[in-house]
Amino acid sequence: MDKKVELLAPVGNREKLEIAIHYGADAVYLAGKDFSLRNFSGNFTLDEMERALDYAHERSVKVYVACNAFARNHELEAIREYLESLARFAPDALIIADPGVFAIARQSAPHVDIHVSTQANVTSRASAEFWKSMGASRVIVARELPLDEIREIALHSGIEVESFVHGAMCISYSGRCLLSAFMANRDSNRGQCCHPCRWKYQVVEELRPGQYYPVAEDDRGSYIFNSRDLCMLEHMPDLIEAGICSFKIEGRMKGINYLASVVKTYREAIDAYYDNPGTLAAKPGWMEELSRISSRKYCTGFYFGDPREVQPNYENTSPDTIHRFAGKILGARGDLCVLEVRNKIHVGDAVEMLPRRGPAMAETVQELWDMAGQAQDLAQNNTTVLVRFSRTYAPNDLLRMATESSYQYRE
Repeated sequence: MDKKVELLAPVGNREKLEIAIHYGADAVYLAGKDFSLRNFSGNFTLDEMERALDYAHERSVKVYVACNAFARNHELEAIREYLESLARFAPDALIIADPGVFAIARQSAPHVDIHVSTQANVTSRASAEFWKSMGASRVIVARELPLDEIREIALHSGIEVESFVHGAMCISYSGRCLLSAFMANRDSNRGQCCHPCRWKYQVVEELRPGQYYPVAEDDRGSYIFNSRDLCMLEHMPDLIEAGICSFKIEGRMKGINYLASVVKTYREAIDAYYDNPGTLAAKPGWMEELSRISSRKYCTGFYFGDPREVQPNYENTSPDTIHRFAGKILGARGDLCVLEVRNKIHVGDAVEMLPRRGPAMAETVQELWDMAGQAQDLAQNNTTVLVRFSRTYAPNDLLRMATESSYQYRE
């Protein structure tokens, strides 16, 4: 069988890096403080990036660094210096969209692979072949492509093909959106998007100021730009057999609860396919796991040419309960778990642990102590405590609690 498909996860900071690797990512993508399309995700200083690369490579995980913003004249020298610095750390690839930045990278980091960003709008075999001729090793195809066209590119262009399989989709063509720049003077193509496509809109008539009318017949207003979230979990065999080499998860700005659930679920689905090729059927537990994180209703995007799949989502389709992130296991002390608390927990709370492999496990907070050994009934946010569960858990396993959904479209 051909090389196993890569599971590629987003990491916006060091904690997300550790969580993505813990739950099974083969590769991660991240960025520095400038020149990427997610300037508000935390990101990495150069020193932090060097340590992140060491951490990932020690665990045989690849690291791709995004430098996919569209450059302006006054930034070119700074970009050159940045890429020269990156080259010293030996990332596994750079993700680039701008042809000018691509040329600079070829000069400043000649031994680092380049992956052509989805922002470059690769929509044809000819475009993929062009980027290959320029020295790129991979293209991240435009999200607007149906699977049969992606298959043709993957099988006949001679270059690796990466494609998004899960997460939020931009309402604009492969992310080339001007809405944020117009409405908030924040250029989405330079990493400053304020996500106005997630906002709530109504119509006002010129001579009736203050009288707002929903665009659709919905008393909550209408989310006229609001695309559904992509989820291709149930179609892994189709994507693998189309020749896609890397499955990309969206979400450098999402939290670790989202990241853990999505990476873990796709890891299990990919492994199940390779254990029994041609026989994979999505397990009910996989979609159940993905339903425990908020979404704007899942769809298959443009993959199968169904226009209903890319219609805006006018409804609040989040489940009645979602799983609130409550804490992260740091280690063990004897038969107790050392827990970093993120949302307060009480003795007696019914909770759930998400291990690295296997289904989520129902647990009860049996006993609590502070780190000095003093018993307590309640552990507050941002504290570290000792907890007795029915068993101990591994570092970076997450604790969560079912809670009534307070789902909002705007992130």
